[in-house]
Amino acid sequence: MRKITYKNSGVDIKKADDFVKGIKSFLFSGNLNKVAAFGCPFDLAPFLKKYKKPVLVSSTDGVGTKLKIAQKLNAHAGVGIDLVAMNTNDIVCLGAKPLFFLDYIACGKVKPAVLKEVVSGIHKGLKESACALVGGETAQMPGMYAENEYDLAGFCVGIVDKDRIINGSNIKEGDSVIGLASNGLHSNGFSLARKALGDKGIKKYADELLKPTRIYVKPILSLLRVMSYELRAIKGIAHVTGGAFYNKVIKILPKNYAMLINKNSWHAPEIFRIIQQKGNIEDKEMYSVFNMGIGLVLVVARKQADRVMHALIVSKINCQVIGHIVKADSPMIIK
Repeated sequence: MRKITYKNSGVDIKKADDFVKGIKSFLFSGNLNKVAAFGCPFDLAPFLKKYKKPVLVSSTDGVGTKLKIAQKLNAHAGVGIDLVAMNTNDIVCLGAKPLFFLDYIACGKVKPAVLKEVVSGIHKGLKESACALVGGETAQMPGMYAENEYDLAGFCVGIVDKDRIINGSNIKEGDSVIGLASNGLHSNGFSLARKALGDKGIKKYADELLKPTRIYVKPILSLLRVMSYELRAIKGIAHVTGGAFYNKVIKILPKNYAMLINKNSWHAPEIFRIIQQKGNIEDKEMYSVFNMGIGLVLVVARKQADRVMHALIVSKINCQVIGHIVKADSPMIIK
């Protein structure tokens, strides 16, 4: 009778260990790394000196079914960036600086070349976010995933001074809404996009679909430094992800306030028109699912809108006023 081992059950521990050793150069090497066998320490002391009332801000998120397209087309370079962006962009919405990040990769079988491509993207995204990769987990789950499948999740922690947390509480009527350009679909709405486009459409528009999520961390932190003289100029920041305009952006609004958005104030990338046409999708559904070319939304004091946009343009971020705040029962009005 054949002896059963973990390896012939589908889990190759040695291959996983070799993969982890191969990506060690991507890991943050702080002065506490020698005790990181079961946990991932991060020395907060150098940062605490810069904050009077330090508050930690955390986020966890994944990439969603965009991974299905990456796996189908064997193109994995961008999804690691997506994973970072989905977390660090959320962190910076509160005005926080991302500090450290951990990733979780679950797969049917360890394929070092594929996973290294993914982690290289994570490394690139974290470099763009000025955030450290302190550790993670690679789980082989052959009973859960097919041999060529993998899933990703990330966890990020940032820091902000309590008196500088941006939470939307001081948003008022007349404030300007500024939209920051996206890099396409980013990393949400892919279940609808895949259904609308079909296999032929996915292959035809692969380059557009797989564009990595834009990371806004450095431009926003730079903006907050520029505007530090006016602490309340930036009143709210929303990352346009799942739920988009009608369900996600409105989360920063106080009760009885709404965003009045002029959808003709910016040009949505062509890929959104193609998805809408191919899938025969109504406008409200599109703005409830996709970012429509706006990856981040800022609510700012009207008098400061020009100064804010100038600072963002200096950081090479395309932006424009796309609406303003009004009093209304319905929190999102798109015209």
